[in-house]
Amino acid sequence: MIFTHETVMKQEACLHLNLKPGALCVDGTLGGCGHARAILDAIAPEGKLIGIDQDPDAIAHAREVLQPFANRTTLVHDNFAYLPRILKQMGINAVDAVFVDLGLSFHQLMESKRGFSFTKNELLDMRMDPRTEVTAGEMLNTFTEQKLADIFFRYGEERLSRKIAGAIVQKRQESPLLTTGELAQLISGVMPARLVRTQKIHPATRVFQALRIAVNREMEKLEMFMDHAPELLNIGGRICVISFHSLEDRIVKRAIRSREKGQGCTCPRDFPQCTCGFTPSLKSITKGPITPTAEEIGKNPLSRSAKLRVAEKISFDRYHD
Repeated sequence: MIFTHETVMKQEACLHLNLKPGALCVDGTLGGCGHARAILDAIAPEGKLIGIDQDPDAIAHAREVLQPFANRTTLVHDNFAYLPRILKQMGINAVDAVFVDLGLSFHQLMESKRGFSFTKNELLDMRMDPRTEVTAGEMLNTFTEQKLADIFFRYGEERLSRKIAGAIVQKRQESPLLTTGELAQLISGVMPARLVRTQKIHPATRVFQALRIAVNREMEKLEMFMDHAPELLNIGGRICVISFHSLEDRIVKRAIRSREKGQGCTCPRDFPQCTCGFTPSLKSITKGPITPTAEEIGKNPLSRSAKLRVAEKISFDRYHD
């Protein structure tokens, strides 16, 4: 299988994961396996990788490209949000590193034929995992006007969300929206000509992004992951997340801060010392997010919005079993 994808901040991710030979690591988003291969090289000769992806194409690709590491790799077709269950089924209590890259792969965007891009006329699917129940087309043709507007505004920050939602509802009364081409044309027709001429992105960009996020419940699953993944690290282990959206980065930032000193304490601010029993369990490794170099952005413009955050496990959570 040809799976086209440009790995983002590969060196930075491996460096900040603090990988050592013999480590047990998780790559929760295999994608094109660029990060996975780098991790396996860093933890050689005996280190092991648990590779997870919800996209069956990514799993099929991983079986091919990671074949040289087959004795040290376990592949799982699932979503990283369910990491606690995945590790429990393997009889694993904790790992040394957890990595996820939340970006859409080039393969998904341009080659998967699932309607992620407005540049190709395909069925409105947008499911990263074909087992997901609701497609983008079903959302567009059944959700209320208010619910669609909320999705476009919340996940796409689309200022014309209500106008676009209204146009969609009016259109589907005549005939259902079935393809990406139809949707992109409808959105372009709603946009004022001035905006179409002046804005740098295609008029449909924000709506397509919002639909993809909603279909795959991306924010909900990221919150689930960040709630539990830190608990699955050994002391000294690290969690590393590359995000591409401000909402994603906010979730990651807040989850790390909630486990850092003072952020999880529920005592009143004027208490002289903590009495609630809070123990900090994570420590941020960098002051702020790490971003791609100018050189990388030049080679891969899609990386320009990437932000990498990393934290180290310094103690067990107070509710840790």
